[in-house]
Amino acid sequence: MSLKAYICRSALCLGLISTHTLAVTHITADRMIDVASGKVIDAPVIAVDGNRITSVTANGDVPDDAIRLPGATLIPGLMDMHVHLTGDADNHGYRGLAVSTVRSALTGAKNARISLDSGFTTMRNLGAGGYADVALRDAINDGDIPGPRLFVSGPAIGITGGHCDNNLLPAEYEVAGDGVADGPWGVRAKVRNNFKYGADLIKLCATGGVMSKGTEPGAQQLALEEMQAAVTEAHNRGAIVAAHAHGTEGIKAAIRAGVDSVEHASFLDKETIRLAKKHGTVLSMDIYVTEYILSEGEKAGILPESLEKERRVGGKQRESFREAVEAGVKMVFGSDAAVYPHGQNARQFSRMVTFGMTPLQALQASTINAAQLLGKQGELGSIEPGKIADLVAVPGNPLEDISVLERVQFVMKDGEVFKNTTANF
Repeated sequence: MSLKAYICRSALCLGLISTHTLAVTHITADRMIDVASGKVIDAPVIAVDGNRITSVTANGDVPDDAIRLPGATLIPGLMDMHVHLTGDADNHGYRGLAVSTVRSALTGAKNARISLDSGFTTMRNLGAGGYADVALRDAINDGDIPGPRLFVSGPAIGITGGHCDNNLLPAEYEVAGDGVADGPWGVRAKVRNNFKYGADLIKLCATGGVMSKGTEPGAQQLALEEMQAAVTEAHNRGAIVAAHAHGTEGIKAAIRAGVDSVEHASFLDKETIRLAKKHGTVLSMDIYVTEYILSEGEKAGILPESLEKERRVGGKQRESFREAVEAGVKMVFGSDAAVYPHGQNARQFSRMVTFGMTPLQALQASTINAAQLLGKQGELGSIEPGKIADLVAVPGNPLEDISVLERVQFVMKDGEVFKNTTANF
């Protein structure tokens, strides 16, 4: 392996070393959204040198060889902070027992391309057995397959018999999830192991879940001391921690332990919201997925108990989402794709608006807010000179109709065009 390839095996490379031909590319469209201010810039001309944006001008001169996107709006590459690329929406429940780690990695390659074509140029993969997500990230960074820029957790860490364990088989099979750990030192060991094998960040399972057998979403699982141990280990390495947490007490414990983001956050109360604001904890709430689970879940193999749990959790999560938005809690876009099909991630934007966000807030959740959570706000999340050239174009203006984000026409990641279905290219 070359030194250049070795350096770029980590997602933290962020395309700083580019394999592209260093030639200036110009892109123009009807308009561009400055996601920080919400301003609409008419007739932008964006210059890209290699993998970096070098200039952004309004109503500037358009070179003859520019990429022209008539009728379109340019936005930064979208970012989804909660996906499972190695998972398949048709393989829930007992069906998943037939899927090997190798097969899941290949599924991840398919889903990575689908996700990129859907406008998501950066993703956080939260939980994958056998480090399949690490292999997927490395294959993308090495240029073997196309896909989003990935930040991956490896196996999610949780208690014996908890949401991140494998509870589908009887005792004689002695099956356990890769990330099962009990006690602060057991959790520390798993965190260290995940970093040893290439994880960028850590995912914890603080409460039970909807999709796991034999767990209660509202019940706390990892103890405060266990989560504190994980956070200390991760933060010592400069890495962030995401905590799966539905129930109120589990969310509070995760926040007090110092996690960087809480996933799902279904049962919020005023004290929990106050804690999240005080600690600067980011919420990632997958409020579209309930529609898929309750309409298509049975056909996809989702267990009856999971369907029953979703009936209790989904509506409350949406109420909590609205309350968190009104309170001004920091929020990012997280879809939980794999529970529902990859490529449909953007359907969540319209629900975020329905349940309290402005279109600009929903767009910010998937751009500048997500970049800040990753600690990459200087590289990603907006269209500015000096930043990495991740650009997406959609028909119409998403500030007027957020659903246009479901119809991506153009995708540039790291200065390379991966999709263009507009008329003039």
